[in-house]
Amino acid sequence: MPESQSHKRAKMKAPGKTEVKIPGGKRLDSATKKTATEVERNPQNIPKAVKRLKDSDRPRRVLQVSQNLMNDAIEEMKKQGVSGTVKNLSETKRVSVPKKR
Repeated sequence: MPESQSHKRAKMKAPGKTEVKIPGGKRLDSATKKTATEVERNPQNIPKAVKRLKDSDRPRRVLQVSQNLMNDAIEEMKKQGVSGTVKNLSETKRVSVPKKR
């Protein structure tokens, strides 16, 4: 399925290279040496995006979702024990998710 325009825009706006390979034959939407960024608009795929961030082994993790999915994304990151930042697509709202203790 082709990417939507908003997904492409958010992915290109994120720092670093796009479509970066990680272990397991997966790809991150965007990454630098320290930051991993995933853009997800589909609620069913949020757990997969969080898993990709976790597998990236980068210290700074960013998950960009649409405004109405922010709470779901925060809960999923907490559930999987992934620390990082959840932002909306327009980057006007940001929530830090602490590491699970």
